[in-house]
Amino acid sequence: MKQYGLIGFPLSHSFSKKYFTEKFDRERIADARYDLFPIESVSDLPALLKQYPHLLGLNVTIPHKLNVMAFLDQVDEGAQKAGAVNCISISKTRKNENVLVGYNTDVYGFKSSLKPLLKPQHKQALVLGDGGAARAVKCVLNDLGIPYQIVTRREAPGNLLFSDLKPQHIAEHLLIINTTPLGTYPGTEEYPPIPFEALTNKHLLYDLIYNPEQTLFLQQGAAAGAQTKNGYEMLLLQAEKSWEIWTANDKH
Repeated sequence: MKQYGLIGFPLSHSFSKKYFTEKFDRERIADARYDLFPIESVSDLPALLKQYPHLLGLNVTIPHKLNVMAFLDQVDEGAQKAGAVNCISISKTRKNENVLVGYNTDVYGFKSSLKPLLKPQHKQALVLGDGGAARAVKCVLNDLGIPYQIVTRREAPGNLLFSDLKPQHIAEHLLIINTTPLGTYPGTEEYPPIPFEALTNKHLLYDLIYNPEQTLFLQQGAAAGAQTKNGYEMLLLQAEKSWEIWTANDKH
């Protein structure tokens, strides 16, 4: 049985397990399974690999996307640029030792889902939040040549504070991307504190959150006539990219 899974903590509700289990059923892949591995510390990864010797691939979610890199044998160029890993392929040497290679499929998922929505006016972006999720976003914006301003709650060099955001900032940045967890189920009454009154029908609001489908952030954008997009397609695309990587690297 070929085994795949997700590491992170906590893993109370996972898109990945449902997605891959349904994929295996739908495509009649009988010799594969996908499991959740809630490890609080990424230092538990070597022990996990010993416990489950048939693992061929792992997805990585918060809080391990950065620290997991220290446990890998190689890191793909795209993941190095992003500075984060969310996908690991696992192969064996002739001596049956694990070889772990890290990738960032979030970059592919975000870029592929964003590009079709971009219009000529989307020349500058506001990126709300600067955690692990923002790394793929910043990498893609750099690739696309779109300058961006990071907005955070706490002071950091070059960042703008949410408390200092003015309508002018909204008017100047017609692409606004939420990478914070504000609004994620069950905290659906939360949203990033921006001057929503300055939104127009020329804005594009992208929320990496996919549950709920329409966060308050996106609802306020839609009410102003802005184009909106949630993170579900990005999630689908990054999952399929992970599968592509695992099967390409599967030597068994």
